[in-house]
Amino acid sequence: MKTPRFGERLVALIVLAALLFSPPLILPFDRTANGGLSWLPLYLFLAWGIVIALAAWLMEHGYDDQGGA
Repeated sequence: MKTPRFGERLVALIVLAALLFSPPLILPFDRTANGGLSWLPLYLFLAWGIVIALAAWLMEHGYDDQGGA
């Protein structure tokens, strides 16, 4: 059985993902560093990993383990 706040947490995760991948947060990482490399790929990979990890945690813990057959 899903917890009552499962839907709210899922919406919060979607909002967080939309914020992490919005241009105002991505553009500062698109500048080149001293070595000529951009931080953008690292930022995108880490943000993507965070969203996937939170989604997996939410799906794992979104169910109540106390009841049911």
